[in-house]
Amino acid sequence: MFLILILTIFLASCKKPDYKNIFHDPGLYSRTVYELNHVVMGNNFSPPVASRNYAYASIAGYEVIAAGYPAKYKSLVGQLNGFKKVAQPTPNESIDYEYASLLAFCKVGETVTFPEGSLKYYTDSLHQLAVTHGMPDEMISNSEKYAKAVALSIMAWSKGDHYLATRSAPKFSIKDSIWRWVPTPPGYFEAVEPHWGEIRTMVMNNAKEYTVVPPPVFNIKDKNSQYYKEVMYIKNTSDSLNAEQVHIADFWDDNPQKLNVAGHVMFITKKFSPPGHWLSVVGIGAQKANADFGTTVCAYAKTAIALFDGFIEAWAAKFKYKTVRPETIIDKYFDPNWRPHLQTPPFPEYTCGHCTISAAAAEALTSVLGDNVAFTDTSELVFGIKNRSFKSFRDAAKETALSRFYGGIHFHNSCMVSRQFGEVLGDSVVKKLVMKR
Repeated sequence: MFLILILTIFLASCKKPDYKNIFHDPGLYSRTVYELNHVVMGNNFSPPVASRNYAYASIAGYEVIAAGYPAKYKSLVGQLNGFKKVAQPTPNESIDYEYASLLAFCKVGETVTFPEGSLKYYTDSLHQLAVTHGMPDEMISNSEKYAKAVALSIMAWSKGDHYLATRSAPKFSIKDSIWRWVPTPPGYFEAVEPHWGEIRTMVMNNAKEYTVVPPPVFNIKDKNSQYYKEVMYIKNTSDSLNAEQVHIADFWDDNPQKLNVAGHVMFITKKFSPPGHWLSVVGIGAQKANADFGTTVCAYAKTAIALFDGFIEAWAAKFKYKTVRPETIIDKYFDPNWRPHLQTPPFPEYTCGHCTISAAAAEALTSVLGDNVAFTDTSELVFGIKNRSFKSFRDAAKETALSRFYGGIHFHNSCMVSRQFGEVLGDSVVKKLVMKR
């Protein structure tokens, strides 16, 4: 019903039944990403795994546009690790590259992690739009054939990123050491993706190309130690949050699987994960910047790549240091009933993943759309959280870092260091990738 509604609204805005009015509108690409966002959310993927879906799908969409408009866009073949070839269009075939881009995005997005067919209802609707709005039959066939060929190329490349091997890798071992991460309430879930740092990066040489400084040394006895001060800072701040700080924390919570406990009843509520939230920002920013179809596709691809590598780098650090969460320390030493405003996610505290990937995404997005794009982020309205406005993408990333501190799930030092770390990673993506000629 949601798909029918948005397509009905979209069609009503078109002046004439010309397929170019439909498929060459960058807004349709953003709506297609949004559709994948809902599928990812519905499948309960963790943030790192979600970033994998978005990255490969976005690259597939981009490669079609790069092939269709080689004077404007450069293929990522040879620029991304292990990406050695991609299907090329047959010369002189009539192809609508925008339509093919949408289909390639969907084909990879639905196949890279979960069973094929999750977006079939959507691609069938796109096909029907092409038919009813005058796209020649031969062009439809050629476009769909080329989209499938590109998708197969991307899928073949994806199989070498070590993802499948990490599915059967050993679980994170819990050890009795107060400084080391342990599961937290209410679910006491095991650590999520402890081997994600072993996934093949796309732009970084590997997960150790950039290193982050070690966290403060654990010391809860010395009140003058940095660690003790960090603990007191987050406890005192969390205990006296004002309305604005609560809104910031809630807005960037992005917990894809919050466990709610009411007496003996337990249930899950879902929201977009951090990478899903940032891809929503890409669409909002592209519309605000009045970006054309190709620029919009480029913005999604570069941002998704930055998110993907950002998660790998952040997770490598998390499971190198294996640091305990504020909730565990405060419960043990200060208040056994203390709970942070946000639910603590199931993985080590340092570094902050959301802070890292948000800063990286902001750098990538800024490089495509500019640093003067003021926008209102409406991403969370569907979850009952009011909008927030920002002067730039970097401004939004800075607020994201504060949100994890206000939420009580990351120490202030972790948030600030991780944001700076993400900026370095994002800048590296920007400098290493050549996309627009």
